[in-house]
Amino acid sequence: MNMAGIDPKQQAILEAAWAAFSAYGFRKTSMDDIAKGAGMSRPALYLHFKNKEAIFRALVAVYYGNAAENVRAGLASHGTLSDRLLAAFQGQGGEAIESMMASPHGMELFEVTKSVAGEEIEAGEAALCGLYAAWLQQQAEAGQAALPGDAGVIARTVCASLKGIKQTAGDFAAYQAGVRQLAALVGAGLTPR
Repeated sequence: MNMAGIDPKQQAILEAAWAAFSAYGFRKTSMDDIAKGAGMSRPALYLHFKNKEAIFRALVAVYYGNAAENVRAGLASHGTLSDRLLAAFQGQGGEAIESMMASPHGMELFEVTKSVAGEEIEAGEAALCGLYAAWLQQQAEAGQAALPGDAGVIARTVCASLKGIKQTAGDFAAYQAGVRQLAALVGAGLTPR
């Protein structure tokens, strides 16, 4: 997970937390586990985060920051609409989804994400949908895409589809296949005839 711009101590905490959550699951991970992984005492950890829920919310915020950066880069890349959408979709999922799906506690982490970091998810998803909507509108205005409706509605549909792929894929390979299929379908549907 790219954590550029984050205080080095907080970065160490977040990396240690992700390793512990992946290895033990959210419920079984203690603040002591995270502190040890970050090479600090538990009291020092509490100077940065009040509890593991706050740490988890920070991890989710970092994920969405990285995802937005990767989506922007993917949409700005070259190629067909499908190619650019695929680059954006792959960037949005990235290594965080792969490591979550590879963890024996992946399903627990998906569930905890919803209950612990709901506000961060809502804000992150809204930001990603906004990026897709603005790009779709820009492509339509440039004559590069034929929108069958409102760019915002299309963007929300795309984002919901990506969430559905993530939640129903049995493993990362299935997730990647679903993402490739979605990019091909949406790109083909938007290509002017």
